[in-house]
Amino acid sequence: MSKPVYKVSLPDVNYWTSRIPCQMACPVLTDSGRYVQLIQEGRFEEAFLTARSPNPLASICGRVCAAPCEDKCRRGLFDAPVSIRALKRVVMDRYGVESSSPDTVRGLVEGAAEPGNKWLWHLSSEPGLKGLGKGRRVAVVGAGPAGLACAHDLAILGYDVTVFEATQRGGGMAYHGIPEFRLSRSLLDREIEFITSLGVEFRYNTPLNSAFGIRELRAQGFEAIFLGIGLQKGRGLNCPGSELDGVVRAIDYLININNGYRVPKASKVLVLGGGLVAFDAARMALRAMSAEPELKTHGSSFQSALDAARIAARRGAEVTLACLESFREMPVTRTEQGREEFEDTIREGIRILHQRGVASMSGTGHVEKVQLIGVERTYDDEGRFSPVFNENLREELDADLVILAIGQQAELDFIRPDDGITLNPGGIIRVDPETNATSAADVFAGGDVAYGPRNLIDGVADGKRAAASIDRKLRGGRREFGFRLRFEKIQTSRFEREDEYEMKPRAAPPTTDLGRRTGISEVEETYGEAQAMEQASRCLACHIQTIYDPQKCVLCNRCVDVCPTACLKLVPYEEVQLATDDEQKVLQLAGLDGNGPMSVMIKDDELCIRCGLCAIRCPTDAMTMEVLYYEQF
Repeated sequence: MSKPVYKVSLPDVNYWTSRIPCQMACPVLTDSGRYVQLIQEGRFEEAFLTARSPNPLASICGRVCAAPCEDKCRRGLFDAPVSIRALKRVVMDRYGVESSSPDTVRGLVEGAAEPGNKWLWHLSSEPGLKGLGKGRRVAVVGAGPAGLACAHDLAILGYDVTVFEATQRGGGMAYHGIPEFRLSRSLLDREIEFITSLGVEFRYNTPLNSAFGIRELRAQGFEAIFLGIGLQKGRGLNCPGSELDGVVRAIDYLININNGYRVPKASKVLVLGGGLVAFDAARMALRAMSAEPELKTHGSSFQSALDAARIAARRGAEVTLACLESFREMPVTRTEQGREEFEDTIREGIRILHQRGVASMSGTGHVEKVQLIGVERTYDDEGRFSPVFNENLREELDADLVILAIGQQAELDFIRPDDGITLNPGGIIRVDPETNATSAADVFAGGDVAYGPRNLIDGVADGKRAAASIDRKLRGGRREFGFRLRFEKIQTSRFEREDEYEMKPRAAPPTTDLGRRTGISEVEETYGEAQAMEQASRCLACHIQTIYDPQKCVLCNRCVDVCPTACLKLVPYEEVQLATDDEQKVLQLAGLDGNGPMSVMIKDDELCIRCGLCAIRCPTDAMTMEVLYYEQF
């Protein structure tokens, strides 16, 4: 019988950076694991510096980020990810723009050091570049997350930045689309005020159109243009009855509520869709269903402090959400943050129907009933969207308001043929994903208008990437990048982990009691200091690596015996085979013993919980715990 062969890889720079998966999953490369570990140690200000350095909208992300870092958190392989996003909010509340100490943000912009692993667009990475763009003009079109991030980074580099926004307020869909019970409008205002303080000019109520477009911006002397205008139009539904009154698009519905405009009254609402926009619309509809005079709108938010959701339920109001997907396929349930949103929606009393499509709507001038049809499957074997309906499963719902949250599209009527901008077949702007450059040499684009609907943090990353590309273009081409990698040994006698850290459960941040939820109050609250440190202690500390020195190893096997997750193996050399680039690299090759029969220490880094027992048990210091630091320059 042939011996087993272990596929192994020799660690290089890419391997070591990938060992911190939360950072690599973050579109702006926030060293989230580091700030979580700093919170555990009670070093909140340093944690803030690490969280804010790469992210100009970190305070917003502390509340509404989809948190891809959590979806890649290795703790999730064992039970549940660390609450990274909620822990960010803890330090933002202390030192961010919303805090009583916003000068900490200013200090970071002016060059304060932060202890995280750094990439070039981190604020403390290139202090020498500040001011190099002085006197050069850049236009940013759209004051959403992508545009704000682009303007922020260019302003720090000294560029003269003007933001053109079609509406009366900045924030894009973060302002016009996200309900206030998830994101405070005052927080958005403070983020924008800080960007304004960097010298950025905002021109509101100034949309691009057929009379004022790319040509006119160029004529005004702007050397580069960034388009971050988002997807402003909701998609309609092509079925009998979809033209009836009472059938509205979710984007329009949320914009109207968030801007204080009157919305249709209803007692039975049906929301169609399975993403966060659908859930936002459903939860907002429940709050908006209290009749006058108990709930009114005024300005940009609800005036009343009454519990709208509770009032609506007491009056027999119903909100149902129907989607084509099964529970596992729903866009909202594909992330840890989305699943928590799903659970909160259920607690508020909203009914959810899976695998349902719309056959038709009916009513006399106004929608009254919706006929639903079953869905056998939503995606084909290749994962493409291709619904197959079940004609034998039909049901009828009463509804006097139907909200469509089934997709969005761009309004690009301002683009002329001589602008030189190419669109994709789907009607969005074609860009180079490495630079966010369009087919026009001086125009860049990012966010939803370039990639379709995505998460807010992806838009922030697009804006930052475009800012870096604009800077390179205006100052003269590409530059070579370097990379520093170092390890700092922890004395074994000083290495310790909190008791039973591997057993602690994830606790979602506290939320306002159902009986106290109001139209404008944020539902989610923030951890207290002790709870934050407790949740942070769940981090497996992926920055700490087990380093093996074969010259010191005496092959006693104690490290293997004591490992609680069986991630270490000491095997004969002939049982090991180097993985090729296209093979899964399962195990790390840590070293060889060249005396006598050759043995190999291999490790499955996915299973390691950084407990340090292997180093503590090792009699010769062949196994050590070392902290990984890296920096792009």
